[in-house]
Amino acid sequence: MAVETLRSNKMRSALTILGVVIGITSIVSMTALIRGFDESFKDLFRQIGPKTMFVTKFSIVSFSQGKEFRDLIKRPNITIEDAHAIERSPLIDSVAVQLGGGPGTRPERFTYGNNATKRMAVIGASANFGQTNSIPLEFGRVFTQAEVDRRRNVVVLGNAPGKVLFPAADPIGKQVRIGRTQYTVVGVFGKRPNPLGGNQADEFAIIPHTTWQKVYGADALRIFGIVHRDVSIIVIPRDEVPQAAAMREVEEIMRARHGLRLDQESDFDIGTQDALFKVWERISSGIFLALVVISSIALMVGGIGVMAIMTISVTERTREIGVRKALGARRREILWQFMLEAVFLTSLGGLIGIVLGASIGWLINILSGFPISLPWWSFAIGIGFSASVGIFFGIFPAFKAARLDPIEALRYE
Repeated sequence: MAVETLRSNKMRSALTILGVVIGITSIVSMTALIRGFDESFKDLFRQIGPKTMFVTKFSIVSFSQGKEFRDLIKRPNITIEDAHAIERSPLIDSVAVQLGGGPGTRPERFTYGNNATKRMAVIGASANFGQTNSIPLEFGRVFTQAEVDRRRNVVVLGNAPGKVLFPAADPIGKQVRIGRTQYTVVGVFGKRPNPLGGNQADEFAIIPHTTWQKVYGADALRIFGIVHRDVSIIVIPRDEVPQAAAMREVEEIMRARHGLRLDQESDFDIGTQDALFKVWERISSGIFLALVVISSIALMVGGIGVMAIMTISVTERTREIGVRKALGARRREILWQFMLEAVFLTSLGGLIGIVLGASIGWLINILSGFPISLPWWSFAIGIGFSASVGIFFGIFPAFKAARLDPIEALRYE
């Protein structure tokens, strides 16, 4: 009876569930995008390695603790000498430095023959950059320590510039121009996970950090009158050394080099995979909560529409209710009839919203490469929300119909 009633008023039913459709569509599509982004970001973090540590002037960890950028930029810059000091510790297996790649350095255009890339990051790195960052090599090798010591003009391309400059040729040994300087290609990295889809995570190249200093000199960004340099240190402890012990060791070395007293807070950050996971979990949870709140507004609007239409329906069908009651229908049966109409109406809107939301997610993935994830519970949430809206907003019209007096209902014109 509920289905037949709604089928006989197609336009009214369609307009009634429009708000529910919009709300469920937004929940499913945004959940797909946020979950895909979340999983891709976690894959990127997992590449770091569980024991790897990053020593930086400041990082997202500081911002997550509520610290102000104006205060963080005043911290002393990290230096290559800091890396050498950490490397001398018996607890540490390997140390790598990374110069540039952040807002303090300018991107460069890479060219080879008639092929050219857009502007990309040029990073100065140690010979063990690939090992400490867990980036696989697709061709060739990373430059050697001897090439670092002698400031050789050698380069390892990220996957994106490698594909653009050498779409069908062997890149090893070729001469590419980065900015105004010629470099010999010794390797090309493989692809990395990218939270945004596409190949943005692979748009870089690394050169020896000594060569980077020779070419770019004291390239730095001046903020609030303070010179900021993009220098970070990647630290991997020995296998038998617990990460906590290695972290304490690195912290003590850095505090001693910066001349900090026991009562002074550290003026640097030590980031780990766990710390990044915790910060990202907090951010993604906040985004998901905001999504639910915003989508709930659309669902509430749709629910109010359901309640209004069902109330009008009760008024229009007063004589029908009176006839049913006169023939022996009980209040419970009238209540269930109108409740089922509301639930069926919103559940139908929920199903349409799920299909539309999933389609939008797949379309974005196909067109832009943005990663998506469609977990089963997002569909369950969509159906559950839509049915709950029907129950919540359909209960008032249903009670109104159930309480009608059969004699008064039969007199109604």
